[in-house]
Amino acid sequence: MEELSRGVRVVRLFASIMFLIIFILGLLIGSFLNVVICRLKIKQTILFNRSYCPKCGNVLKWHDLIPLFSFLIQKGKCRYCGKKISWQYPLVELATGLLFVLVFYKFFPDYLNLTYHLIIVSFLIIVFVYDLKHYLILDKIVFPAAVIVFIYQIINGNYFNPLLAAISASGFFLSLVLFSKGKWMGLGDVKFAFFMGLFLGWPNILLALLLSFVSGAIIGIVLISFGKKGIKSEIPFGPFLVGATVLTMFYGGDIIRMYLGFL
Repeated sequence: MEELSRGVRVVRLFASIMFLIIFILGLLIGSFLNVVICRLKIKQTILFNRSYCPKCGNVLKWHDLIPLFSFLIQKGKCRYCGKKISWQYPLVELATGLLFVLVFYKFFPDYLNLTYHLIIVSFLIIVFVYDLKHYLILDKIVFPAAVIVFIYQIINGNYFNPLLAAISASGFFLSLVLFSKGKWMGLGDVKFAFFMGLFLGWPNILLALLLSFVSGAIIGIVLISFGKKGIKSEIPFGPFLVGATVLTMFYGGDIIRMYLGFL
């Protein structure tokens, strides 16, 4: 009995260490994703240029770039010019760390599946933040993500179902774009819907689309109620699509089974 208890403690310790490692990895990747998001807007390469303060242009040193902690230690201000640092940086780092932990919890020890979902989550975070800030879903992010997903589905020998879901989802969005003449959503949403279908497959894509429209409607009503937006104001739909994709990725099967259980 004592040996069993000791074994349980060892397993728990190992799990805690692994979760901590994957969380730190997520923080580091989140810091990198922040750089990608910022450089995409100004069309600057991420390969050869060191990180710098966007306000004063000073090149940042290693102790200015510790994910999450540098922001807290410096009280949200640049060490060199004293101007405020955007909350985007710590929030993206923290969100990436937490999502990496959830992905690890769900897919470990299937290393291929785990790596694949960590990569896709990283793409999703870029889409979420960039569309939220700039009202634009970039082809240079969606297309590589879609290619990775399609190759993965082929490797798994399961590409017909996701391809059908992708065509259906993007076709539905395209019909909305054409009917509204681009007023309801843009072509970026159409392309992202294609990616969603490839990634989630059928019937999970239906759940994701339902969740995105419902959450978008709720947030829109709340923003209008508090005077933050008008009825004709534009609201980026990408963040709702990303949020629905992530939720469906983790809990889609459970939600669908729970719904069918009520029927």
